[in-house]
Amino acid sequence: MGGEDRKSSMPAPQGAASRDVDLFLDQARRVSAPARETSAAQMSATRGRLLFCMDATASREPTWDQASRIQGDMFVAAEKLGGLAVRLAFYRGFDEFKVSKWASDGVELARLMARVDCLAGRTQIARSLAFAADEASTSRLHAMVLVGDAFEEDIDSIGPGAGKLGLLGVPVFAFQEGGDPAASRAFRQIARLSGGRHCVFDSASPDELRRLLGAVAAYAAGGASAMGDYARLHGGAARRLVDQRG
Repeated sequence: MGGEDRKSSMPAPQGAASRDVDLFLDQARRVSAPARETSAAQMSATRGRLLFCMDATASREPTWDQASRIQGDMFVAAEKLGGLAVRLAFYRGFDEFKVSKWASDGVELARLMARVDCLAGRTQIARSLAFAADEASTSRLHAMVLVGDAFEEDIDSIGPGAGKLGLLGVPVFAFQEGGDPAASRAFRQIARLSGGRHCVFDSASPDELRRLLGAVAAYAAGGASAMGDYARLHGGAARRLVDQRG
């Protein structure tokens, strides 16, 4: 294009001109430095993003404490697949629904959970699903975990949120503690509408919840194949979760 000829005909900078060139190059290096920060931000955006929603009403206190101790395994399960970012949501008391900032390690999430006391109140599962759907509409969300033992709402109220999550490609993994029939019906509907899974666990067996959370973390970070690999390695509740058919 002739650019090399023009460049070769330019005299080498000398004196003040040379200093001007050096100053320009130094400034250019300083301007380009933030590009590394942008790259790091892009890398963090590749982490699996999981909304971890828990019933924090009074009956859930033992399992809340249990989950606080074992949730770090979610991050371990996801680390080799690119990592995990988790946002904690919970409902309790009189119409109280709160959402934490994003946490990128188990220690941070455990610290957030330790600040929460369980309080008597009614379930707010429809509200939780609506929040998740709004979140997924504006930013990437790979999966939602719902942990609870009861359902005290109109069954039709869960349809819009769960259905929208299904359309957005965000499965809800509804983990039910105990065998309450109303909760079973609602959690099955949520899983079906969102393309997720419903699994019952026993709070007396903390390893069940540990494996369930690990399987979903693997899904959020690496997809269905990663969840299958995790289930084959760990078995138990994780295996049951994967073997379900929608």
